Amino acid sequence: MSVQTDAGEEESSESHFFETALAEDGWQASWIGAEEEEPRHPVFFREIRPEKEVLSARLYICGLGLYEARWNGEKIGDEYLTPYCNNYHSWLQYQTYDVTEQMKQAGTLSVELGNGWYNGRYGFIRRPQPYYGDGKKLIAQAVLTYADGSKEVIGTDESWQVSRSNICFSNIYDGEQRDDTLPAAETAGAMSVKPPRGKLTARYSLPVRAWEVLPVRQILHTPAGETVIDVGQNMTGIFRLRVHEPRGTRIRLQFGEILQEGNFYRDNLRSARAEYIYVSDGTARTLEPRFTFYGYRYVKVEGIADLRAEDFSAPVLYSRLPRTGYMTTGNPLVNQLLSNVSWGQKGNFLDVPTDCPQRDERMGWTGDAQVFSGTACYLRDSYPFYVKYLHDMYTEQEALDGAVPDVIPGFGMTSVSAAWGDAACVIPMKLYEMYGDKSILEKQYDSMKAWVEYIYRVDGEDFGWRRRFHYGDWLALDGAEPDGCRGGTEESYIADTQYRHCVLLLTEAAEILGYADDSAKYARLAETLLARIRDEYFTPTGRCAIPTQTGYLLALRDKTAPDESRIVQALQKKLADNGGRLQTGFVGTPLLCPLLTKYGDSEAAFALLLHEEFPGWLYAVKLGATTVWERWNSVDENGRIAENGMNSLNHYAYGAVAEWMYRDVAGIAPISPGFRKALLAPHMHRDLGKVEAKYLSAAGAWESAWEILENGDVEYRCSVPFGCTAELKLPYGGGEYLLEPGVFQRTYTPDVSWGADMKSKKNEEEKQ
Repeated sequence: MSVQTDAGEEESSESHFFETALAEDGWQASWIGAEEEEPRHPVFFREIRPEKEVLSARLYICGLGLYEARWNGEKIGDEYLTPYCNNYHSWLQYQTYDVTEQMKQAGTLSVELGNGWYNGRYGFIRRPQPYYGDGKKLIAQAVLTYADGSKEVIGTDESWQVSRSNICFSNIYDGEQRDDTLPAAETAGAMSVKPPRGKLTARYSLPVRAWEVLPVRQILHTPAGETVIDVGQNMTGIFRLRVHEPRGTRIRLQFGEILQEGNFYRDNLRSARAEYIYVSDGTARTLEPRFTFYGYRYVKVEGIADLRAEDFSAPVLYSRLPRTGYMTTGNPLVNQLLSNVSWGQKGNFLDVPTDCPQRDERMGWTGDAQVFSGTACYLRDSYPFYVKYLHDMYTEQEALDGAVPDVIPGFGMTSVSAAWGDAACVIPMKLYEMYGDKSILEKQYDSMKAWVEYIYRVDGEDFGWRRRFHYGDWLALDGAEPDGCRGGTEESYIADTQYRHCVLLLTEAAEILGYADDSAKYARLAETLLARIRDEYFTPTGRCAIPTQTGYLLALRDKTAPDESRIVQALQKKLADNGGRLQTGFVGTPLLCPLLTKYGDSEAAFALLLHEEFPGWLYAVKLGATTVWERWNSVDENGRIAENGMNSLNHYAYGAVAEWMYRDVAGIAPISPGFRKALLAPHMHRDLGKVEAKYLSAAGAWESAWEILENGDVEYRCSVPFGCTAELKLPYGGGEYLLEPGVFQRTYTPDVSWGADMKSKKNEEEKQ
């Protein structure tokens, strides 16, 4: 296959192919389980002997809670934690593997089942029994296509056998335990079991693989006498450890994010044991968990007499997310922040956009997911990842009369909140803006509409939505309690403004899809809500009655203020009165730098980004953070963790600032959905020095780079991909241009001084 451009450029590739999923009636297998549940995990197996020459072979499989398939003892495929995490009451995923090479010869297909999300301890609501699960169960079929065109289907049924593995415990939160001194288990016949509630369907989830493997940075011997491994990076994944200890030796690994006074620490994981226990049979082997994962940087190791760095490695697990964003600056601390944001995405994009990967939570909180969605799409190709998340979201809404639970999948949670459930409207519109694919709006329109209609019903004639519980500006610093979670911005105000924001997004989606009646209906509702917000939260002279940083930001985002200039001035004064420091939480922080920049105060936005003390992004960086923290003060200036009841050191929400860095600092923003036309409008700052950015959009690779030279001149370079156009607006007298595909470069003398006050050179000369 080859393709040629109008410039004569030509590229060729080998032939590619795709296969369709199984037809509705394509399954010739039944669900099977073990005769009785016991701690040792079941292993189902069947000998397969091809009757003829095998042309191709496929394995279709779903095992609950988690499964690992093997052929003659060797793992099939390179995915982890299959069949992944979703609303099992509504749907189940099967995976398809090409097993042609394996099944050309006779052998044994075996499948081990663990607990995972389905059967294990998991969920924000503590229950004696799993919310979804009703026991381990398996369905699988191997389809052998012979050289003569005939096929043989070998599916799970009561002819399969079941034994027991040496894994006697597994749990997402608590880890895994394996005892190789256990006697060989007896073999019994598999039994038919009741199918799960959900519909078996082809996969939505992207493959979770070990995309990177980190070596040991150092082995520490702590003041408490512990042996602790440091891999140098807070990450999400598993481990590989070569061991050879005497029979009966109990090896224990515990996982944590931070040291305290030089010692291993894990209290912020709350009830999650996050450990791996192994009892040796005396033989040499490499340990690797199969049915759990950990969020960690440090590993406390017990039971190994001579631990060597080369015996341990840390595979990093996350969903397949090809990298699309690249940025470096002239400020090393900012570069580390960008790295932290990237690692936060990798660590929390393990099939579900989780809030954190380490403690007894690890759930798909909608608030975190929606505020980070723009950054996620700049950094990595996140479209199919969010498609699966949104699919799950609507299945939950269908059972909750349109409500969006705070976490997706819900695992029984039915609570809802403004700015959290709004993910139903925010994420589809963000995906459309970034990728230009209208089908996401078509697919999610009913979900968007159901959420708005749910709020409309709750709100009624007496403003019922205001009175519901809402998280508000979560973890903001202006709340009544200095160390509390609730911010100082009135929750009812956030609820009303977010409600209208969703209505505006729904109106836009209706316009794009050509739903004229809906577009008109929701436009009228938006006007009604605007009047209501102004009546309740603005004085007759235009002053905002919610005088917080977040209060002002929400007024500016949706243009609810009668006098925007007054709100901008109030925001600037609020910042100045607080020493130029932020006070915002989950709702306000993603808006802070973008709106300051939009309304002409990029200097204040840069000051927030570059602030190195508490509170600010670089405060964590200077304290050695390698991911983004949940709280602005997750760790104090002395390195002590500030609070262990709710404190994650790998929480990506505040990493949303990276979207502003791509859009406004590098200046790569879409004008048309999918970046067929873009606005290149960089913003520059002396303390950043330079920026080099590339974004691999759906339309091609965009590049934008600027540098402030030693003599004060500005050097700018950009690249517009084939088939695209751009509007270029260079600051400080650099000019405006309409660009066609290709490279543009310009060096110019700006009409400002790069001094502390950024005053115009012309004004300085006039004063002199």
